[in-house]
Amino acid sequence: MTGINKAACIGGGVIGGGWIARFLLAGIDVDVFDPHPEAGRIVGEVIANAEKAYAMLTGAPLPPRGRLTFCKTLEEAVAGADWIQESVPERLDLKRGVLTQIDAAARPDALIGSSTSGLLPTDLQRDMKHPERLFVAHPYNPVYLLPLVEIVGGEKTSAATIKAAMERLAPIGMKGVHIAKEIEAFVGDRLLEALWREALWLIHDDICTVETLDDVIRYSFGLRWAQMGLFQTYRIAGGEAGMRHFLAQFGPCLAWPWTKLTDVVDLDDALIEKIGQQSDEQAAGLSIRELERIRDENLVGILQALKGGDGGKGWGAGKLLKDFEQSLWAAGGGTTASFDPSKPLRLVETKVSPAWVDYNGHMTEHRYLQVFGDTSDALLRLIGVDFAYVEAGQSYYTVETHIRHLGEAKLGQAIHSTCQILSVDEKRLHVFHTLHDTATGEALATAEHMLLHVDSKAGKAAPAPAGVLDKAKAIARAHAELAAPEGVGRHVGERR
Repeated sequence: MTGINKAACIGGGVIGGGWIARFLLAGIDVDVFDPHPEAGRIVGEVIANAEKAYAMLTGAPLPPRGRLTFCKTLEEAVAGADWIQESVPERLDLKRGVLTQIDAAARPDALIGSSTSGLLPTDLQRDMKHPERLFVAHPYNPVYLLPLVEIVGGEKTSAATIKAAMERLAPIGMKGVHIAKEIEAFVGDRLLEALWREALWLIHDDICTVETLDDVIRYSFGLRWAQMGLFQTYRIAGGEAGMRHFLAQFGPCLAWPWTKLTDVVDLDDALIEKIGQQSDEQAAGLSIRELERIRDENLVGILQALKGGDGGKGWGAGKLLKDFEQSLWAAGGGTTASFDPSKPLRLVETKVSPAWVDYNGHMTEHRYLQVFGDTSDALLRLIGVDFAYVEAGQSYYTVETHIRHLGEAKLGQAIHSTCQILSVDEKRLHVFHTLHDTATGEALATAEHMLLHVDSKAGKAAPAPAGVLDKAKAIARAHAELAAPEGVGRHVGERR
């Protein structure tokens, strides 16, 4: 599915650990070499955070987690790898030496990416015997959630390498952007450096504190940037006349002496202490790991919101997530072979996302319907009603639903759903879903649905084809041996 059967990660720090988690959760085996004595602990903590984030991010069926192996030598780690990601400290001599060592030990057709945030790939590939396969693959932290990777080739990097790297990122939920010319710091860090330099001057000159500066970003243009970037945001600012009007109106201010972008602030001990003290106060005692978890929960919420943008088609990074989920569903839900039809089908495993929680601290009402809808979708895929089936013009539509709320689902709680088919005929599918607390098995909610098979092009009910009916009826026959679920056919307010 991915085009990457085995990955090797050289370096397991913040960025290297993020790459490891991204690969593992995509079902890819990863061999790691990092001589740091606590590499195992550090990588383990990153993976734990990544798993928590993915549980909130998507209910799509992730592939079985890849196998993680820590190797004693670099040569052992890269042997047989399809993609090798170097993430050692940002020193040219160190990276060049490590990459040359990787080049000598790796398979001739292996791709070699460097996580450098600013060094030129031409300089990195200087001593390699196969420099054509080296490229910069510059990600953003946390690598397991932020999908962007800047792909930059050097003078000796082949076009085939760039093409292969771009193609292999999409199946693991990442978006490669090809930077046409190599420059120091590429594109993202160039922009960040300009903002960072101006921010340091604002603190140095006591214009504001670090907390005020962060508030200015996160309560204003940071929210716009998250979904539209810079140029599309300014296009809207130009009104109906668009970008040309914006540039004509605001272009002259670029000549005004507002910024200090060409001046470098002196990061002396006094400024470092000022920033450090203000940063400590801003953190309010939260540890780095706690801040990472808060960051991840917020990012998941933003990605989930963007997934519903543009009328449900998805927008920006949300559309990428939506497409990634569709590929996961397509790969993970087409057969009954892994299910036991002699009991209710366990179809959806997830956790209560921060984006799902209401003012009571519980999962809000419409999210229950979302999980039950996902359960119906999983069942439909199981009987052959997949994306291709829907695109061909037929589907099942839900025409009646009855939900009972029996317990409380809270933030971060692991939950799963089961489905029992009550009856099926040519046009109708009658199902009963139950939402459970995974830890205790307690029933938190139930949903009884009637689904109608339709010809979506004609806009009317139509008999389901024999292949779909056969699969549905096979499960229904097995489920007929089960006791009727408590709550079937209940009316609103009816006593148990």
